[in-house]
Amino acid sequence: MYKTRLKEKYLKEVVPKMKEDFGYKNIMAVPKIEKVIINVGLGKIIRDNKDELNKISKEIENIAGQKPVVTKAKKAISNFKTRIGMPVGLMVTLRGTRMYEFLDRMTNIAIPQIRDFRGLNKKSFDGNGNYSIGIKEHIIFPEVNKENIGTIFSIEVNITTTAKTDKEAYKLLKDIGLPIVDDNKK
Repeated sequence: MYKTRLKEKYLKEVVPKMKEDFGYKNIMAVPKIEKVIINVGLGKIIRDNKDELNKISKEIENIAGQKPVVTKAKKAISNFKTRIGMPVGLMVTLRGTRMYEFLDRMTNIAIPQIRDFRGLNKKSFDGNGNYSIGIKEHIIFPEVNKENIGTIFSIEVNITTTAKTDKEAYKLLKDIGLPIVDDNKK
């Protein structure tokens, strides 16, 4: 089984550093990234043009490397003009090699292309060691064909870790290479 560049960095650099910093006795106790979930809300896009679902699905498939699942509305909400069973989003769950490849591309290629980028917010941890990133324009990813862009949509990326605290997860993601900025440096 081949290892990605990010997985090798995790095993060779991050694990020894985390063992030293937090005093873990066993390698299995060191936090790791469990999965990455990519979400796209389709709200107004789907309401205006029904054909956009297939186009957006194809673009997410190109970005993530696997086909997204269509999420459907569980309730009818008249203010949002939704009905039960109506498609409201797309979701992809990445694990293993695809997860590490996606994180590597996102960290080293896509995130530096964000306009006026000054770093990811440290406050985006949820209290249980998971981190969320909101990307306003999907066109920052290199897999997107810039000539055939229909609509520009935002993407939410959730990184789920096995860390017990936000401090451990922060150290893990920072050591892996995610450009998270401290509050006092902003």
